[in-house]
Amino acid sequence: MTINANELGANVSVVVPSYNHAHFVGSCLRSIVKQSQQPRELLVIDDGSTDDSPKQIAAILNDCPFPSELIVRDNRGLCATLNQGLEKTSGEYFAYLSSDDLWLAEFLQARTELLDQSPEAVLCYGHAFFVDDENNIVDCTADWANYVDGDVRSMLLTTMAPMSPTVLYRRSALEKFGWNEESQLEDYELYLKLSSAGEFAFDSRVLSAWRWHKSNTSWNQRMMLEEHLNALHRLAPQLGLSADEVGKLQRRIRFERAEDFLRLGDKETAKTLIVENFDATSPAILARLAARMLLPHRVLQLRAQRKKRRKNRRRGKIEV
Repeated sequence: MTINANELGANVSVVVPSYNHAHFVGSCLRSIVKQSQQPRELLVIDDGSTDDSPKQIAAILNDCPFPSELIVRDNRGLCATLNQGLEKTSGEYFAYLSSDDLWLAEFLQARTELLDQSPEAVLCYGHAFFVDDENNIVDCTADWANYVDGDVRSMLLTTMAPMSPTVLYRRSALEKFGWNEESQLEDYELYLKLSSAGEFAFDSRVLSAWRWHKSNTSWNQRMMLEEHLNALHRLAPQLGLSADEVGKLQRRIRFERAEDFLRLGDKETAKTLIVENFDATSPAILARLAARMLLPHRVLQLRAQRKKRRKNRRRGKIEV
């Protein structure tokens, strides 16, 4: 029997921004169709894909058990796509799932229940699995992310932020800001703005999966670092931060992001970040990064691969 979302009170609009993920978009959409609580509507916007994503999407939506629509147009970028999706939908709650990511079956039901119970919250979020090309779980934010419930401004100022596939937004708050189409990193600036408007409700369950592959934006660490620093600079007055406070935060972020560059084998950039910002952290972190600097990149890669294999043995695979 098909579940009627309106009868269950699931007033949720779901948007899938799609771009050149023909290998993954089928799994993404099936994870939405299989939700224990179906959304009010599903809108897929293909942002100028050059593979056969639109054909695959159309085939799946043809059998979708709830209202759905596909828009195929020229490339405008992720933030513009999300703003279009927000404008064209109407649910009380709004969620988007990138075309390479996944939801576990209870995601929408759990998140809508949490927002229903959290009137002060502008969004709710939780932990996420990291999966590889074949849906093998290779990491989980529950193992290392110190997420918080309620006032998240301090957490965000260290650039610790919710993973996008874990988030359900309250539309009334989201519509006040939307996505900055000048930004290459879609969510961090938005999270900062929303944190000044209300609380973030946190659910410790792992109900989403973020796809880890070579075309992820997260591989472009230079861009991510600059976007984080620029967002802090732009929003300092709104966040009540002085120029001195912003400077200290930026030095800390630069130092701690050195580890990301080390992970990618860019020791020169990592060394520069450490040397120029070493006064912005603790001796323990400085010692750890110095030790990593001495290890060959191949050793770091092997250690990372062993870690992924251990996590996969413990966590298994997501079936969609």
